[in-house]
Formats: sequence, C-alpha cells, structure tokens
Amino acid sequence: MRLKFLLKPGWLALTLVVFTFAITCFTLLAPWQFSRNTEREHQNAALRESFSGQPRSLEELLPNGAVPDQRTEWHLVALKGTYLPEGEVVARLRSVQGEAAFEVLTPFRTVEGTIVLVDRGYVRLDDKSRALPFAPPPAGTVDIVTRARHDEKDGKNRDAFADESTGGKLQSYVVDSQVVARAAKLDIRPGYFQLDVNQPGVLGALPLPQTDAGPFFSYALQWIAFGAMAVMGWLYFTVRELKPGGALTTERPQRRKSVAEMLAEDERSEVAT
Repeated sequence: MRLKFLLKPGWLALTLVVFTFAITCFTLLAPWQFSRNTEREHQNAALRESFSGQPRSLEELLPNGAVPDQRTEWHLVALKGTYLPEGEVVARLRSVQGEAAFEVLTPFRTVEGTIVLVDRGYVRLDDKSRALPFAPPPAGTVDIVTRARHDEKDGKNRDAFADESTGGKLQSYVVDSQVVARAAKLDIRPGYFQLDVNQPGVLGALPLPQTDAGPFFSYALQWIAFGAMAVMGWLYFTVRELKPGGALTTERPQRRKSVAEMLAEDERSEVAT
C-alpha cells in the first residue's frame, strides 16, 4: 500500500518540521506582526492628535493615577511645579538619531503635590564614554509642556547604580519611573513625561517617532504566505510520492532499453542461432 511511506522516519521528520513551521507562522509570527502594526497605528493616531491638540492637565489626561497607555501616550501634558535635581538619574546606553547618548531623568513635584518623572532629553558622550556636562534644571516653580510616556522595562530588573565609572552620578539601564523612585527614595507616579522643545529644563529634545505605517502588516502577510507555501509544498510532494516512481518508494518502473542495448541483444541472439 503506497500510503505506508507516510510512516517512514524521514517522512515523519519532514512532516513534523513543515507543520511546526506552518503553525508557528499562523499562530505566533503573523499575529505578532499584526499586533505591532496595531501598536504603530495607535502611536501614529496619538501623535497626529497631539500635533493639533492643546496640552491637557495631568488629571484630565490620566485621572486617578492612570498609567499612560496606547490611547494616551504621546499626548501633551501641562505641568506646573518644581524640579527635584537631588533625585536625578541618567539613563545609559541610549541611541538618538543613530548616535550614542544619555537621557537625563529628573523628578518633578507638581503644585498639587504629585511627583512625576520628567525626561529632560539627551546629552552626548565625551571621549571617555561618559555623559558630557549638562545644565541643571531651573530652580523655583516652572510651567512645562511634556508628552506622556509609558515606562520602559528591564528584563533583568536592575536598579540604578553609581560608581567610579559614572563619576558618582546615578545611572540606570532603562527609563523607568520606579527605578528612579527606588534610587531617589521618592514616591513617583508610574509613567514618565518627556519634555517638548523649548521648555524650561530641556536639554537635547528627543525626536518624535515617524508617523509612517511601517513594514509590520506586510511582514505578517509574508509569514502567512510562508506557512501556506510550506503546507502546499508538503501536499505536492505527498501526492508525488503516491504516484509510481516516488523518491521513497521501493518499487521502480522498468527502465527502457537504449538502442545500443537492443542491437547488442539482437547480435547475441543471431550468434546463438
């Protein structure tokens, strides 16, 4: 029975590889790219709205201690209060416009008493890969316009640190309000607020993301196509194996004799007679 070839070890291994790859494409890789495309759409919508919208108060945009999410991230937030430079932390290993940089994170106490984390922007590195000197934040009460951002996460859960390599300055591996809160021993509200251009205390204003759609939707379609191609290829070779002469069959069709072989047989038969 020709279907017996489906139980051969080689064919079973091929089947396992093909269907594992196809299932991964359909249930993991393509949905992941679709989700990234959705995130980009939300980000672009928030950015476009912020370009024409007016700054909102903290409680208006994020009431009752809400954390910035896809719906509220990048929206403009107006804050009034004072910087707390004693709790400042510098985020290391950053990249801004393709060049290495540090980001300066300074706690900010609003006039209502809430403490938030403000990302004052970036500074470049000196010849020893340390942060170049930067200006302290202004003293006293100031009005600033920021953009709401959600905290970054460090998979290793590393706290801020200070040693000789940092010149005694606290540094962190991510921009995370709770990392700064632990280092500065302050009750900082989750999420952080990125200073917009021409604001009191801003250093190098961080550039905004591009509002293009990105390649994620096309990548998702490509993974679906790859999975479908793998299954169709498996079906093609399965059908081919069911026909005589398949690569795994033990039966081989009889080879046709060449003209030279037929002439040689005729000569042998004439000699025998």
